[in-house]
Amino acid sequence: MQNVTRTHSLPTPSITRSSAAELIAAVRAAAENIGFEAAIAVTDAGGHLKAFERADDVPFLAAEVAVDKAWTAASFRSATHVWNSYATDPQVAPLSHHPRLMAVGGGYPVIELGESIGGLGVSGGSAEQDQQAAEAGLRTLGFEVPA
Repeated sequence: MQNVTRTHSLPTPSITRSSAAELIAAVRAAAENIGFEAAIAVTDAGGHLKAFERADDVPFLAAEVAVDKAWTAASFRSATHVWNSYATDPQVAPLSHHPRLMAVGGGYPVIELGESIGGLGVSGGSAEQDQQAAEAGLRTLGFEVPA
């Protein structure tokens, strides 16, 4: 095979289907340990849904919130809980009106070797519980947990 140098595109790392499923299982276990049931979403680096699970007793709105947390985290490569402080900045505040932007704890970019490969969103508990379960799931699989 010929070695070709790309000049007009970039290779995009993305979480695998199997790793997305493992991440959901790890977050589910963490949520159960914390004491709540969750909706859990994993997106690829472009914010497209890769894997999803919603516990039986979790409200359907939590499902949409989990997907939007994962999308927000993947889009901006930052945790969703930091958006509360961003929303007070007059130069950034208009973004808070975007229908998918979720400025609530529980969303994280999935980072491997310093590169974002997807997004994780957890919903069903309090913002703090969602955040704890997400962090525990990421750590279980050896992913970085950004501040």
